[in-house]
Amino acid sequence: MNPTEPLIFEKSSPGRRGFTFPVCDVPEKPVTNLLPQTMLRKQEAKLPEVSEIDVVRHFTRISQMNFCVDTNFYPLGSCTMKYNPKINEDAARMEGFTKLHPYLHIKHCQGILKLLYDLEQMLIAISGMSAFTLQPAAGAHGELTGMLIIRAYMEKKGETRHKIIVPDSAHGTNPASAALCGYEVESIQSNAEGLVDIKKLKESFTRDTAALMITNPNTLGLFEKDIMEICKIAHDAGGLVYCDGANMNALMGIARPGDMGVDILHLNLHKTFSTPHGGGGPGAGPIGVTKELEPFLPIPRIEVLATESTEITERKIAGANGRLPLHPHNAVSSVNSVADLFHLNYDYPDSIGRVRAFYGHVGMMIRAYTYLLSLGKEGVCKVGEYAVLNANYLRHKLEKNYDIPYGSTCMHEFVISAKKQKGKGASALDIAKKLLDYGFHAPTIYFPLIVEEAMMIEPTETESRETLDAFAAAMIHIATDIEQRPEVVRNTPQTTPIGRPDEVKAAREPKLRWEMGVG
Repeated sequence: MNPTEPLIFEKSSPGRRGFTFPVCDVPEKPVTNLLPQTMLRKQEAKLPEVSEIDVVRHFTRISQMNFCVDTNFYPLGSCTMKYNPKINEDAARMEGFTKLHPYLHIKHCQGILKLLYDLEQMLIAISGMSAFTLQPAAGAHGELTGMLIIRAYMEKKGETRHKIIVPDSAHGTNPASAALCGYEVESIQSNAEGLVDIKKLKESFTRDTAALMITNPNTLGLFEKDIMEICKIAHDAGGLVYCDGANMNALMGIARPGDMGVDILHLNLHKTFSTPHGGGGPGAGPIGVTKELEPFLPIPRIEVLATESTEITERKIAGANGRLPLHPHNAVSSVNSVADLFHLNYDYPDSIGRVRAFYGHVGMMIRAYTYLLSLGKEGVCKVGEYAVLNANYLRHKLEKNYDIPYGSTCMHEFVISAKKQKGKGASALDIAKKLLDYGFHAPTIYFPLIVEEAMMIEPTETESRETLDAFAAAMIHIATDIEQRPEVVRNTPQTTPIGRPDEVKAAREPKLRWEMGVG
């Protein structure tokens, strides 16, 4: 806690109130006559006694201590912490979305069904996949859904395959998602370029292998230039290719995984498509699949009814789906034509079933839909171009002061090594802490594991050149300090509300409670 901002209990003054109720104008009864003794307190709650203005100022000051993308640069590699346009928030908070119930009759849900259907079509166009489900609640949940689809597909073919191959440059959640579905995970090392080793992949991908889980661009910020051959190796052995699309920000509008031979792809709406990211969610990790895998997608599927009269179609909606549970946010729309009529189809016998209540985190989908409408086709292309440009600009600014072990150019992010700085007396962790004194959040550190003292930096397309220059200047200044006086960098941060706690003690003995009189 900031020493200049006392705890709310320390601001307490006996008898002070934020508000008082008017004199009761009905007969009063003791609460003991209304509630059983087991539900009554034995002593009054130890609540602070403060005025409304004290409460407002206290929590406003605390909120201003938060580090967030709205206040500072957040170059957290692999996470795409881009700025979230506020128009997305305005759209998601429209009364037509926020005041609807999951169990509304489907004829009153045409507006949100159209939005979700159109979003699926946009994601299909951007990714090159054949069909999408919006149900998965996050990226790792999307991976899990993808693994379940792979298992169902193999079982339908009568094949029992036990292994999933995951390159060491893939995202860290990939092995866990595969293992959770009962697969044995085999990791293959990258080659000297930081890319998938084709020779090792050929040796590893046997008839016992169900799929390859690949991240492209990978966690080194490099595009897998042999992606077409990689997919062919998997397909020739009867397997599938799952692509972790968390790094899609680099490719959006430029290249499509579906055109590369990918069978399953998850996208992160809370990364690539600007919906809020961090703080534990909510997220959204839609899954796209090829035509061959489409029957295995989760149900229900949003579909447009076949051309017929509006009256007949409405009767079908009412009869087939009238009371089936829908998704959390449904928008009412007046139906004027057959083209506006959507329904939820549960008739997919090979489906893996539901993976999320109702239809997923629909609020996040509304934000992503607004984002894409705001960008348009040309804007979508610029996102990828500017993300790659910003990353390479920053990489070039830092390459003289930090080791960059892989690649002469990068995609949307790059990984530097602070191995040289650690030899001088300050680690990647020390650099990350020192950046807070300059007003910057740290990049991802110590990941990917294949780079010693790794710092993974992703500027995104939303940051200006001035911001990138300021960040580069801070990193260079820190490198210079480490050369001359590393102890200054080790004993940081100095300007934040909380300094640098003992990390081991903080993990083993966290202070989770505050009691009156204890402090």
